[in-house]
Amino acid sequence: MTTFDKREEAFERQFVRDEELKFKAGARRNRLLGLWVAERLGITGAQAEAYASQLVAAEIDGGEAGVIAKVMADLERKGVTSSADEISAKMEELMQLAMAQVKAGV
Repeated sequence: MTTFDKREEAFERQFVRDEELKFKAGARRNRLLGLWVAERLGITGAQAEAYASQLVAAEIDGGEAGVIAKVMADLERKGVTSSADEISAKMEELMQLAMAQVKAGV
C-alpha cells in the first residue's frame, strides 16, 4: 500500500466519522428543540419527551424545513407566535450545544 493509498483511506475514515457526528448532533439538536418547544406549549414529562421524539422523526421525513414547519404549526395551534427565523436561530444555537455534547460523549 502506498502512502497515497493510506492517506486516502485516512480521509475516507475521517469523512465517515464527521458524517456520523453530524447525524448524531442533528438528532440531538432536534430532541433539544423538541423539549424547548414543549416547554413553550406547556407540555412536561413523558409528553415532552414524546414530542421531542416526534421532531427527531420529522427531520427524517422532511429535513430541517419539515422540522420548522411542524414546530410552527404546533405553536400556532396553541396560539404561541414564533417566526421561522426565530426557530432557525434556536436550531442553530442548539446545534452548537448538541455538537459539543456528542463530541464529549454526553
